[in-house]
Amino acid sequence: MEMQMKPLIGRDTRLCMSLSARPGNFGTRFHNRLYDLTGLDFVYKSFSTIDLAAAIAGIRALGIRGCAISMPFKEAVIPLLDGLAKTASAIDSVNTIVNDDGVLTGHNTDYGAVVDLVATLDRVMPFVVQGSGGMAKAVAAALSDNGFRDGTIVARNERAGRALADLYGYRWAPTVERAAALLINVTPLGMTGADAAALAFPAAMIAGCEVAFDVVQYPIDTPFLRAAAAAGKQCITGADVATLQAVQQFVLYTGVTPDAAQVADAAAWARANS
Repeated sequence: MEMQMKPLIGRDTRLCMSLSARPGNFGTRFHNRLYDLTGLDFVYKSFSTIDLAAAIAGIRALGIRGCAISMPFKEAVIPLLDGLAKTASAIDSVNTIVNDDGVLTGHNTDYGAVVDLVATLDRVMPFVVQGSGGMAKAVAAALSDNGFRDGTIVARNERAGRALADLYGYRWAPTVERAAALLINVTPLGMTGADAAALAFPAAMIAGCEVAFDVVQYPIDTPFLRAAAAAGKQCITGADVATLQAVQQFVLYTGVTPDAAQVADAAAWARANS
């Protein structure tokens, strides 16, 4: 795809960033590719931190336009912000910060991405969500708002799991036991690293489901999704979530809405170069 003339990085260049315990390359490559395609004078860089408060203070002090927030900071960052958009306040979880002249507002674009991804699914199908953290909150809220009523939240942390389940009228379970048509993994199981070989759900449950949804981004083809694909199941990947939520972040940061061809180009570029 032909790119517009992008200004050289200089004093007027706007900086956007991400904060994560385990930074990846997808978001960085995706945003920077879209800046190239749209000719915007922006640059994007990923970071990790052991001092969240200092990092957020730096965003404010340096005029960094926007920041993506990933595990394990999605809830811990809230007291450090000036306000929350409805997408974040409704689920007490932030994955995006927008800086307007020193005023930091938290948003949650994970929620919007999941709403879009489950919108075409059969709302009567029972589901199991494994996880109870910030992303699990976004998933549970999106399912509830899309009319899914028959659900179980699986979480070893009983307090967090019960609280999330009770908030939306779902069941809580400490372990994966209940079969369901829709299986959603919102844990690190299958993620590159110590849990890379872990299967998020038992093989028998995967064989009996209709849709397998894994929010893990690295790798895209987790053991869970490989098993589901081999069994002929419909699969929704972490890459699907990452692309949709990143587009919403891009719009929040820049005020520019990329077209479908630009989004497809940036997503393919990011996957090929991550």
